[in-house]
Amino acid sequence: MKQKRTIIALSTLIKREVGRFLRIWPQTLLPSSITTTMYFFIFGKLIGCKLGNMDGLSYITYIFPGLIMMAVITNSYSNVASSLFGNKFQRSIEELLISPMPSLLLVDGFILGGLFRGLLVGLIVTFVALLFTKINIVHPFLTIVIVILTSILFSLAGFINALVAKKFDDISIIPSFVLTPLTYLGGVFYNINLLPEFWKNLSLINPIVYIVNTFRYGILGGSDLVIGKSLIAIIIFILFFYIVSLRLLKKGI
Repeated sequence: MKQKRTIIALSTLIKREVGRFLRIWPQTLLPSSITTTMYFFIFGKLIGCKLGNMDGLSYITYIFPGLIMMAVITNSYSNVASSLFGNKFQRSIEELLISPMPSLLLVDGFILGGLFRGLLVGLIVTFVALLFTKINIVHPFLTIVIVILTSILFSLAGFINALVAKKFDDISIIPSFVLTPLTYLGGVFYNINLLPEFWKNLSLINPIVYIVNTFRYGILGGSDLVIGKSLIAIIIFILFFYIVSLRLLKKGI
């Protein structure tokens, strides 16, 4: 009976989270496809044809994986951050906290909601990207795994941001001043081996570097980093954020 109640509670929370972003799909799903189209047109078609090849690939093909990851990261993060903070602002989060639902289940529900949005946006952006270039996925299983892990990681980051945020401005600060710089410096548009040694080593503390390179390896079969180490680094980040989320929630933050 307890297990049945747990499944019902989790599925209800997931349905609410998924239904929330699907109801406002012009705001949650459509912008990513438009933004990606602009990136491919400007960087891929206009600028990319003058830059030549990158690692033996056309520039538009090289940036293909990174642009998909950008969309997955942004949407997974913003879905959880906006949803959880909205619950805090409306004081409806108190109903969840005093319910028999364990903290673990509460975190999982929000994270899975962010995961669904991240995967859906990633799929939409992929179809848009295929209008500009053709791709044969070299390692399909690894490609799917890294998208899921990335969506979970940044859903957790959004969860933590929403917990500590005091006002709506605190939700927009992280994407603008942290996520955007980390994404642009994460090897989306260039090979990190082109950087001077100091900046290359500094880039290795950026989790997005590992994500983009592992995803690029999954699709194109080439990477700037060792894939095994990249996967381990991503999993470590996920475990760390998950533990922090649980501790903050249990402390009543």
